[in-house]
Parts: sequence; C-alpha cells; structure tokens
Amino acid sequence: MSNLATSESPVPPRTEEVLRVMKQYFGFAEFRPRQREIMTDVLAGRDVLAILPTGGGKSLCYQVPALIRPGLTVVISPLIALMKDQVDELEAAGVAATFLNSSIKGEESRSRLAALHQGRIKLLYVAPERVLMDGMLEDLARWNVSLLAVDEAHCISEWGHDFRPEYRQLAKLRESMPDCPFLALTATATDRVRDDICSILNLRDPMRYVASFNRPNLEYTVTRKSGGYEQLLEVVRRWKGESGIVYCQSRKSTESVAEKLRADKVRAAAYHAGLTPAERNLCQEQFKRDQVDVVCATVAFGMGIHKPDVRFVVHYELPKNIESYYQETGRAGRDGLPGECLLLYNPGDLMKQRHFFAEKTPADRALAEKHLRLMASYAETTGCRRAFLLKYFGEVLAEGTCQGCDNCAQSHETYDATLMSQKLLSCVYRIKERSGFSTGLSHTTAVLLGTENDKIREWQHDKISTYGIGKDQSKEAWLAVGRQLIERGFLVLHEERFSVELTLEGREVLLKRLPVVLKRVVDTRFSGRRYSEPSRKERSSRPKSASGDIICDEGLFNRLRTLRRKLSEERGLPPYMIFSDVALRHMAADKPSNDDQFLAVSGVGQRKLVEFGPAFMEEIRLHEAG
Repeated sequence: MSNLATSESPVPPRTEEVLRVMKQYFGFAEFRPRQREIMTDVLAGRDVLAILPTGGGKSLCYQVPALIRPGLTVVISPLIALMKDQVDELEAAGVAATFLNSSIKGEESRSRLAALHQGRIKLLYVAPERVLMDGMLEDLARWNVSLLAVDEAHCISEWGHDFRPEYRQLAKLRESMPDCPFLALTATATDRVRDDICSILNLRDPMRYVASFNRPNLEYTVTRKSGGYEQLLEVVRRWKGESGIVYCQSRKSTESVAEKLRADKVRAAAYHAGLTPAERNLCQEQFKRDQVDVVCATVAFGMGIHKPDVRFVVHYELPKNIESYYQETGRAGRDGLPGECLLLYNPGDLMKQRHFFAEKTPADRALAEKHLRLMASYAETTGCRRAFLLKYFGEVLAEGTCQGCDNCAQSHETYDATLMSQKLLSCVYRIKERSGFSTGLSHTTAVLLGTENDKIREWQHDKISTYGIGKDQSKEAWLAVGRQLIERGFLVLHEERFSVELTLEGREVLLKRLPVVLKRVVDTRFSGRRYSEPSRKERSSRPKSASGDIICDEGLFNRLRTLRRKLSEERGLPPYMIFSDVALRHMAADKPSNDDQFLAVSGVGQRKLVEFGPAFMEEIRLHEAG
C-alpha cells in the first residue's frame, strides 16, 4: 500500500543542509513545490514516486541528495542527448558526474569506468538497456550505489503515452540491490500509470508526491486552422529572436514549414527520424546554442532537449492524446518565464490520425480512439482549457477560470440560440431520415447554407426541408453552434464515422422547442505576452508578475544575453548553461555590484560566482555608467 503525501508533512530536520547544498552548487535558495519533502524522504532511504510537471525541478530531487549521501547515485535515463546535457550542467556547477551509453567507446569509456571504480563520481547517468548488460550489475554492486533514480518513469507502463519495453526489465535492479532506495520520477502520469510504476519497480511502501500540473506561466490557445503557415508566422514574428518548437505530424511537413520560415528570414531547421543521427545531433546542438531559433519537428524531438528558454510551442496539427500534448507544450517556459502554446486545429486532422491506427490491435485501436476523442474535445471546448488539462490528471483548478487561455481571456456573452439550435438539430434529424445514415457537422452546415456540391446532390440533401434555411448565418457561426451543442450533450459526435446524431436530450429540445442559451466571443483580443520596457517605478514595485514575467531593465538584459552568448561560445556550452534567462533578468532588475549581491541572484552558485561574476558585474557597471 503506497503512502500519499499531504501538505501537512512535518518540517524535515535536514532542510538547512539541503538548502546549503542546493544554493552552493545550483544557486537556488528556495524549494519548488514538493522538492523539500521528496529530498527529505530520499535522504531517509525511502522509496519515492515523484510526479512533478516539466520545469518543476525533478532533477534536483536526486542531484542534491546525491551530493549529501555517501556513495554513487545512478540515474536511469532513456535519452542520450539529455544525459550529456545534464552531465555538462553538473560539471559546470562543480559536480563530479558522467554518463555511459552507446556513444562512449574505447579509451573514453575505460577512463569513465576507472573513475567509477575509484569512487570519484557522484552521479552516473545510464540508459535502461546499458544498466542491464552483462557485468553491469556486478559493477554497480562494487560502486557502492546509494540511490537509484528512474527518470521518465511513465515509460514503464503500457498505459503511459511513451511505453518502452526495456523499462520493464528494470525490476531486476530491485532484485540485485534490495537495500538501495528507488526514486521514480515523471512529469505525466495518470493514476493507473502511477500504480503501474510502483508495482513493476516493486517500490516498497513508497511515498507518492504529486505536485500541481498547473503551469501558470503558459498560455493555451486553440485556433481554427485557416492558412496555417500565416498563423504560425504571426507567432514566430511575435517572439522574434526567441526559441520555439513547431510540432508537425509528418516528415514532409517539418521540411516544408522550415523551408518557408527560412524564406521569411527565420533561423529554422527541420528535425525528424528520417535524418541521419549526425544531422539530428547537429539540429539539437544548433537549437541549444541559439544558432537556430525555431525547430520544426515530429514528436521525436523534445524529450532529449534540456533547454529552459523555449518561449513558444506550436502544434501544426492535432496531437494524438492529452498526455503527449501536455508534455510537448510543457517544453515552453521551463524557466518559469511566460510561454505561449498554440494549437492550430482542423477537424480533418482526426482522420489523418486514424490512419496510424490501422496496424494496431483492436484493443490498442480502441484506446487510441478514446485518447483522440479527448484531444478533439479539448480543441472544441468553450470552457477553460487549463481546467480541462488539469481535470485529465485528476486535479481541479481552484479559481474555475485561469485568464491564461483563449477561452478565459476572451470576453463572452450568452445569447438566445434557440432558433439556430432548432434549425441545426432539425437538419441533423432530416439528413438521417432521408439517407438512413448520419453525416458530419461540416456537411450538416453545408446543407443549412444551401451549398451545391456532389455529395449533397448525390444524397438528395438538397431536397430536404432544412436545405438552405441557414443562409442568414456564416459557416463559422453554424459550426460554433454545432460544437457547443455537442459539448452540451444535445448532439453526440461518433468519431469512428465522423458523424453527429441527436441524443435523447437533443430530441427533447427539438420536439418540445425548449430554449437553448449558448456563448459567443465578443472580444477576440488575445495573443502571447511579450516583454515590454517598464518604467523605473514599475521595476521597483513589481519585480515579478503573477505569470512569472520578471520585470527588469530590458536594455541591460539584452547586454547580458550578448555577454552570455560570447562566454558560451568560448567554452563550447549552450548559453543557458552559463546562466538562465531567469538569472539574467534578476541581474537586470537587481543590478548586483558585489559578490554577496551577485550570489543572492537565483541560479548563481559558488562555482559560477567565481567563474562568471566579475564579467557580468562589470557589464552591469558599464551599462549603469553609460
């Protein structure tokens, strides 16, 4: 039986020690939600399941204890690129870390193994296949492993969105190291997946910590796809010079969209499984080093990118499920600063997705269909999108609305939609009465508008009484009414046939002429936030907005970014490994002029104070003098 942690956990006795190590090496003086409790239980030798959102500080939950506990911490990670990033960051912070995977061979592999045999390494990152190879379990026994962290733990469950069979074999680690505590971490897991993780890994009476899935710094928008590239370009230009990811369903789309962006003077690249490993690695490195601003990618891209300053994520087509969508949008704003998440929605994308279901078993096909219907419901909802996402993960949005999605930020009014509803419901009824089968909402709308096309003539829908009775309204107005009637339960959408039918409630509304009140947008002013130059008074009175936007001297911030880029190129590191945008914005707001002030900046530890403090403080002094 697992323990479910509550907010009433007692104050841990090792908090002071944990905070000291966290500040010394990583530059953080405060815990993020659930970090304190997780680290305390890990240090006490308990098994722990931690569900923290992307950007919620999962890595620190094992990195900090690794520096306090004696012995070696082993981190199971499925992605080579992510291993290298995390080891590079740890080494930049002064932590002895390394990784072993198929990319390390020959003398380099022997050198790393020697360091492990000599006890000079505190954190080892390794792929699940590698940790189970012949001889590796014997090595782990010799290396005094004191903690085993399983990252991306949702991969262990067939009910998860990224199931990997090799993760199932990790149960052998418990058999070979029965006294070693386990920490399983993931950003997305339903109750069923959480149970699977605990069961398959054989976690012993684990503490379960589930932080809020809410990402208040992210804005969610769904726009009906109409000239998709122009809609995308608007977002890219709004975030000019910032990092973004565009998710496409096909390799061809990634190439064509990237090519169009380059023609419009955007530094863009395509990423997909059809590229060679060298080409994919180059794309990732260019993105991490800010040499490419926008990556147009299939879903193969993202999990291996540890880049905190992605400012926007655009889904060019409908994702396959809510979990994938949540995880992919979660790659924006990992640093806590504002991020924009746009989904360009075309109902036709549902049919494209179903083409991928053909080779699945009937059970898998039914599950995929269920996930796709939920994704379509998210795209069609007129309610709060954030509340919809949180509800999927079993969480209730306390405020009811978020003001951080298009539906909440736009102004709505209620109106009497009885007549339009009667016409649309009657049209659905008459179409089935005439043909013996139902049609989709788009076809129903075409009949209402009196459209002349082959299907309407072939099925003789131009002969029914509702043909042309809706010419006084636009196509979009009818589609909007239809979507709300589905949401209200008066129509049911049959995804497998892509058709709509009356429900019992819908029949009652039609036959009894019951009143129907719907919502419509009266204010469409909604777009992603951009930083603006605040007044001196605003900078001093509002150091940080509710969205996470740190108000600062923008001119100084840009100078510090230029300095960071120069230093990162000299050291061959991605800029964010020098300092995050958050740290730079704090510097540009607080303008530290001595070591104590500089060390007080979030993200500045002892190693970075010594290595970079003088250069950044000099840049601040020159700006202030200038």
